[in-house]
Amino acid sequence: MQSLIRDISLASEGRKKIDWVANFMPTLNTLGDRFEKEQTFKGQTIVVSVHLEAKTAYLSTVLKRGGADVIVTGSNPLSTQDDVAAGLVDMGLTVYAWYNCTDEEYTMFLNKALDHKPHIIIDDGGDLVSLLHTTRTDAKERLLGGSEETTTGVHRLKALAEAEQLTFPMIAVNDSNCKYLFDNRYGTGQSVWDGIMRTTNLTVTGKNVVVAGYGWCGKGVALRAKGLGAHVYVTEVDPIKAIEAVFDGFKVLPMVEAAKIGDIFCTVTGCKDVITEEHYAVMKDRAVLCNAGHFDCEVNVKDLEAMAVSHERVRQNIEAYHMQDGRQLYVLAEGRLVNLAAGDGHPAEIMDLSFAMQALAAEYILHHGADMSDDVHVLPYEVDAEIAKLKLQSMGYDLDTLTQEQYDYLYTVN
Repeated sequence: MQSLIRDISLASEGRKKIDWVANFMPTLNTLGDRFEKEQTFKGQTIVVSVHLEAKTAYLSTVLKRGGADVIVTGSNPLSTQDDVAAGLVDMGLTVYAWYNCTDEEYTMFLNKALDHKPHIIIDDGGDLVSLLHTTRTDAKERLLGGSEETTTGVHRLKALAEAEQLTFPMIAVNDSNCKYLFDNRYGTGQSVWDGIMRTTNLTVTGKNVVVAGYGWCGKGVALRAKGLGAHVYVTEVDPIKAIEAVFDGFKVLPMVEAAKIGDIFCTVTGCKDVITEEHYAVMKDRAVLCNAGHFDCEVNVKDLEAMAVSHERVRQNIEAYHMQDGRQLYVLAEGRLVNLAAGDGHPAEIMDLSFAMQALAAEYILHHGADMSDDVHVLPYEVDAEIAKLKLQSMGYDLDTLTQEQYDYLYTVN
């Protein structure tokens, strides 16, 4: 089936982006060499629905090297990079995606991808899985299973599983150590501020930054804000995470209080309505709002539109909302993922770990999917450890090893 992309003439620039990140993803390079030699995925169709930028593109090419027929689509209307999509088509992959697609186009792209009747899916946020359980049950006829990239998507999977409605095995790659410990903390931490600073061209130092949510992503965003010289405030609903934020040196307070003092707000909760009408009413003039959770429901933009007398685009990816009392509030990237909708996403070295996990999850599903229960699974620790070991070796580091005597001391019952 023919690809649907914006402009194939952008392919040269897209391939340059893909080639650039490949230089910094040694773990995926190693796996790609093995996949190509073994033709691991020969005869398999893999649908990849992840934010379509250079690192995702490179993962897709690694799977193709292993013999797979790889179909790529986006997982967010604003995170697709048209030149990268064109680059993938030029490299022989099938792509359905373009930047700033409508909701209808986005759903069409997902359905086009599922028309290929995949053996394996790689999902980000759970939209593919949702379709496969509702309007596209026909696309499951060859499906062995899949993997999920994000916390939000894993929550949706677990809800399906608990309701005994999940109809194929899914691996929660997000719950692997080499994903959440590094991608969520260091990847999100850096890429969120890349997106904010690139979009606003403003300083962070000296400003009051409010981070909503202190999970692994929130930890990363708060840590980098502190490193940039900001005064950091955290809002939380979980007392354990809240006290962890306090012990990490941050002030914790309710959002309705934080709203009065914040200069920059970043939501990282995975929940909805984190910032709403009551918060907009007390915010400072020229406060900047953005979201780093998967869906665009954490910053309630509809509430803000209803309160504002007008709004206008004042800079690429910045919408200014003019309030009745003369204040302006700025929303970045329509409240969608600021690090991808207004930036290039996580650094290549971080995604080398995450996407190596995705590649091995696809291989695991290939070999074990037929025997796995229709549930949410986590990759064995040995897979995590192997990825970490490969990454360390590529960086020039080595480890101690246990002697047999030490191993027996730790693991043998006396």
